[in-house]
Amino acid sequence: MDKKLGNYSFTVGVILAIVLGLVSLGSATPWLSSLLVILGLIVGFLNVTGKETKEFLMVATVLIIAAALGGASSTLGGVSYIGAYLSGIFSQILAFVVPATVVVALKDIWNLGQNA
Repeated sequence: MDKKLGNYSFTVGVILAIVLGLVSLGSATPWLSSLLVILGLIVGFLNVTGKETKEFLMVATVLIIAAALGGASSTLGGVSYIGAYLSGIFSQILAFVVPATVVVALKDIWNLGQNA
């Protein structure tokens, strides 16, 4: 059951990130962005386990570093016609991925400490 909840959280999180990146839902947007963070936490706790931990952390770290140091959001924002949408989607995906990454990293550190 936990795995299904994690899978559903991932699917809903990605769809919600895309929708929030494309359209503003008025006063519901902050609430839905908070839901996105919560879904990221659920994915981190339930969906990423065991052997997929290292790969997830590597990919998520590259995504976060590219966003922060590469200025991906501002670069995407400069693309004609669709830049604002791309930047919004990217920002919302980060709001979803960063909490999951923190949880998975903390779980991995905990496991390393237990095995020492």
